[in-house]
Amino acid sequence: MSYLKEVFQIVKIIFLVIISLLFYCCEDNTLVAKQPTLTDYAVGEKWTWKYKGVTTEGEVRSDGKDTRKIINIDGALGMIIGKDTIPVSDIVKPETSKTPKYKWPLEVGKKWKYEKNWTSQDGTTGKQSQDAEVLSFKEERVGAGTFMAYTIEYKGTVSNSRGYNAQTDEVWLYAPEIKNFIKMTQTQDGFLYNEELIRYANPNKK
Repeated sequence: MSYLKEVFQIVKIIFLVIISLLFYCCEDNTLVAKQPTLTDYAVGEKWTWKYKGVTTEGEVRSDGKDTRKIINIDGALGMIIGKDTIPVSDIVKPETSKTPKYKWPLEVGKKWKYEKNWTSQDGTTGKQSQDAEVLSFKEERVGAGTFMAYTIEYKGTVSNSRGYNAQTDEVWLYAPEIKNFIKMTQTQDGFLYNEELIRYANPNKK
């Protein structure tokens, strides 16, 4: 009897461990991420990505680094993007577009239409139109470290007023912890573009 009791206890422990693991996995994959708010950002917070674009023939057309940083502007937060500084209050405004880049809140299985129109300096107009879907939420490793991230797939086309039209498929890895994407891969008409976060710093995070 004592032997059977011990076996039963071991089976019970194993069962509880399995249930816990299943619950943990389930919890990770059903996490809902809301749009970041102003209080989520901190002065000195900085993201650095390495990017590279290569044709199918191996020609490198772009290769460099992109940095964004949070600064203080007269008591308000601003984000430096290239040569511009944008108020963080503008970045965190509630999304009103019916075809946004990120359809908040994010969760696995969510689908939507992403569309963006633009006009270049020479007057050329363009449009990006893609079907988006959140495929997963899991641990991802990049140059800057390991983060829990959503894998979001975008499939569609990019066209402009000069007659250009190309299938454009993208995969973005978005990490709620750092309020940004950690990796992006784009394939478009014989061109492959990759961007990966190589450094992330937050002075308020130990």
